[in-house]
Amino acid sequence: MMAADSDPESEVFEITDFTTASEWERFVSRVEEVLNDWKLIGSSAGKLSPGKGEYTSGTWEEKCQEINFADFKFSITHHYLKQESDEGDGKEEPEEDAFPLAMQDLLCMNNDFPPRAHCLVRWYGMREFLVISPGANCEAIISESKCNLLFSSISISLANSGCQVPMFVQIQQKWRRMYAGECQGPGVRTDFEMVHLRKVPSQYNHLSGLLDIFKSKIGCSLIPLPPINIAIRFTYVLQDWQQYSWPQQPPDFDALLGGEVGGVEFGKLPFGACEDPISELHLATTWPHLTEGIVVDNDVYSDLDPLQAPHWSVRVRKAENPQCLLGDFLTEFFKLCCRKESTDEVLGRGLAEEEGKENSDISAALSKLTEPAAVPIPKLSVSNMVHSARKRIRRHRRVDESPLSTDMLNSILLYLFPDAAVEKSSQNGDSKTAQTNTNGKNEQDKDSDYNLFNQLKSAPSDSLSYRLALCVCLVNFYHGGMRAVAHLWQEFVLEMRYRWENNYLVYGLAGGPPDLRCCLLHQKLQMLNCCIERKRARDDARKATEGSKERERKVSGSCQNGRLGPEGMAATGPTTDLTREVSPGKLWDSWSDSEDEFFECLSDQEEMKEAMPAGGEKGGAKDISKVKPDGRLHTHGNMILLNSTEPLYIPVTQEPAPMTEDLLEEQSEVLAKLGTSAEGAHLRARMQSACLLSDMESFKAANPGCVLEDFVRWYSPRDYVEEEVVDEKGHTVVRGELSARMKIPGNMWVEAWETARATPARRQRRLFDDTKEAEKVLHYMSLQKPADLTRHLLPCILHAAILKLKEEESVEDIPSVKKAIQQATSHASKLLHHPSPDYKKLEDVINQLMAVEAVIARARSLKAKFGIGKGEKGEDAEELEKFVSALLEEPEVAVMGAGRGPAGSIIHRLFVSSQRVRQPLHAALLAPLDEDLGRVSGTENRKSMGGGHNVPDFPPPAGREILLRTCVPRPAAYSKALPQRLFCVMMREDFRLAGAFSSDTSFF
Repeated sequence: MMAADSDPESEVFEITDFTTASEWERFVSRVEEVLNDWKLIGSSAGKLSPGKGEYTSGTWEEKCQEINFADFKFSITHHYLKQESDEGDGKEEPEEDAFPLAMQDLLCMNNDFPPRAHCLVRWYGMREFLVISPGANCEAIISESKCNLLFSSISISLANSGCQVPMFVQIQQKWRRMYAGECQGPGVRTDFEMVHLRKVPSQYNHLSGLLDIFKSKIGCSLIPLPPINIAIRFTYVLQDWQQYSWPQQPPDFDALLGGEVGGVEFGKLPFGACEDPISELHLATTWPHLTEGIVVDNDVYSDLDPLQAPHWSVRVRKAENPQCLLGDFLTEFFKLCCRKESTDEVLGRGLAEEEGKENSDISAALSKLTEPAAVPIPKLSVSNMVHSARKRIRRHRRVDESPLSTDMLNSILLYLFPDAAVEKSSQNGDSKTAQTNTNGKNEQDKDSDYNLFNQLKSAPSDSLSYRLALCVCLVNFYHGGMRAVAHLWQEFVLEMRYRWENNYLVYGLAGGPPDLRCCLLHQKLQMLNCCIERKRARDDARKATEGSKERERKVSGSCQNGRLGPEGMAATGPTTDLTREVSPGKLWDSWSDSEDEFFECLSDQEEMKEAMPAGGEKGGAKDISKVKPDGRLHTHGNMILLNSTEPLYIPVTQEPAPMTEDLLEEQSEVLAKLGTSAEGAHLRARMQSACLLSDMESFKAANPGCVLEDFVRWYSPRDYVEEEVVDEKGHTVVRGELSARMKIPGNMWVEAWETARATPARRQRRLFDDTKEAEKVLHYMSLQKPADLTRHLLPCILHAAILKLKEEESVEDIPSVKKAIQQATSHASKLLHHPSPDYKKLEDVINQLMAVEAVIARARSLKAKFGIGKGEKGEDAEELEKFVSALLEEPEVAVMGAGRGPAGSIIHRLFVSSQRVRQPLHAALLAPLDEDLGRVSGTENRKSMGGGHNVPDFPPPAGREILLRTCVPRPAAYSKALPQRLFCVMMREDFRLAGAFSSDTSFF
């Protein structure tokens, strides 16, 4: 039953499709649909003629759509120049009298030889056209029958739709750029035809032969023939620059590889192209308006002398991907980001053996601490033993196993840590050195370039992280690649540990907590510096306390009861501070890694007794008057305690713990995991109130007998509400009470106050455990692979590259380069602020920077060739600078004054110099180059080509283009006078004729 129903339907389908049964008719219909969809139906007249150079400066747009001829795919593309249409002028003219826009463009002379346009625009001068070409993976239309079928299709489509936009079909192989097409208007039609040959026929190798072709093709019987307008362009190519060698000085590889590198070389990225980034200069000599009788060009003689051409224009051909030093550095550095080897794997088996030795040496070092030995006790520290073990390891390492030589490594470390070359007179002097370094640079770099690190999340340009990035980049490129980077990083981490253990500040880092605007590695180094500062401050405070106690004992005669402890040792070794040995006060601190760590050990029985009442103050068992206040900073204005007449003192408090961005993120994740339950919220609040509890304990120690209200008045004044009230005696008094939020049951402040003991900051458990945090930082750094290191330092290298480009651009002053640098900086800023940057997009940023470097290199190449920058001044120098600047920005630049202008004279000399080199040596000797060669007449130039020892000033033209135009009645003498055009291209292995021949379809 279903089969019976389906049969009539299939028959009906065949019947309804019967009117467009053939694939050819379907194809024609589809083309017409596209023309309707794109609104290309009807008259195209009414637009103004394009202005001078508008084809180059204007915006070209295109639309594309796929259509099928049976199972063969075609794409139809609409190319057009975006113009401001002025419809007012066109509508006054009757449509039947107006030629289609394309036919008007055939005779327009404003845009002959456009430097950057579709080939059909150059050949036919049209501002709008359609192209039907085979699909991407389809074979070319080669057979004559298929070509004719397509021609018929477009002709019918244009006639049916009334479209006046010319339509072309691409035939033959694509590389041949062969097109045939048609344009239809009211009573007129233009046929576009093309000839393409490998060799130029001898009879058509000059203007007179091409005029014969043109005349025979238009077949005009009028006598005299209407004048033919001729435009000619010869293009000469300069490839051999001869004496104008590329000015870039190559880097001194011997000095770099030999290790003779100073801070200046380490602190700078290289710049410039290793080869000339300008490969060719193309000189186009143009005769824009000629007629047949004015110029002679045949097989025996030619008037077309390039020096006599009224218009010269120049374009430069850029070397493809020129090798540039900065680009190579960035590329090689970026490649490391994708590697996965660890430091141990990179440095190989030799290092693993060394690590085994190191472990045994260090374990032996630890055992030495417990052995009886006649060594001064201050020398028996963990850091001293470990450091001496490392020294032994380095001594045993064979030279061939080290990617970096000792001299090279020392010079790098000296550049990274210049303070190591100066003997430290005191630790205070060390601190001062680190601070003056950064402050001095800040004064020098107050401009936006210095703050570029904020945009790129890198590090300040005078910081250790920035210098480390430059050294890693240099070492990677010149001194052994990844192995050298791993070696340098290993030594860097050892230096960091040495500085931590010996209380030396890390040089080149700004003081204060980690700067979250910088890269994570820079934050880690700042965190290590914070740890060193805290440890030094604690050691100094302990020494001062121990010194004062020692003096008290000597005065009271208690020195006879002295004990062997920190106090005794402090007196024996205060002078060790001058050398790179660990300070005696540090010995006791090295073991304080537990959470119950205090700022100061209570080694004195009396101090412990004094501390007891303060600790038991909460219960109120002791008399408050007997409690001794401790840890006072200064009074808080005129405030007094609420429950006594004592002034309110601000206590000495612990500073909050500094944190890096990864620790902040880790903390926020832990707090988020506690959930939103009441218990989770309570636990979260307790975790966040550690600093509050510490401050409360300090406040209680400084203000015995205080209450929560006293603390709130100092700590959070807005939570203590005061108001004026009248007391029982009628006096107006001010009374205060806690705010509403402080009275909420279960308030965290109340709970913390009740649990807080009266403990001064120096005896509290540390909020910031510098020992633990420093070890975490050092452990984190030791785990970083070379790839991890390069990812950390990539923002700094991009920062350095952008600064280098800005520095080089400021010399050249190229507007497009400034804009490109800004765009690259903005792009990099967005990517680097993301928690996980997209390294594929970062590679695009590096490519942008490489392109900028190439543009600056091209500018320098052109300036060298045109003699700019030699101290010459005047109008000619200004004109040359404008000319060179335009060459970089524009596809083709007109030469002011043609061959007689300042730029034209230099170009002429360049060609003459190149010609002398190409000729045999004896000819060059007989015709020496005259520096003042400038204005050689056309006849002299022609004579020089004839014979003798003279050398022509210019080589044979690499390309000749001749454009012939006229307006004649065709096909009959009584037909309308219509535009005819022939564009001829003659090259060494290419001969092309592109003709547009119009005919009258009404009177023929």
